Amino acid sequence: MRNSNCLSCKAEIGVESDAFVGEIVECPDCGEEHEVNETNGSLSLGLAPEIEESWGE
Repeated sequence: MRNSNCLSCKAEIGVESDAFVGEIVECPDCGEEHEVNETNGSLSLGLAPEIEESWGE
């Protein structure tokens, strides 16, 4: 497991070692959702995109 910090409240977030790009992890303190990204070969966290309205459904 790898630790990172919440981009909103700076709390520590544990990211499993087998996490994949695009996986959503949630901050245990504030509930903010983060998306696992890959930058220069290593995993990082970015804020998860908001759910968009689906026009086709």
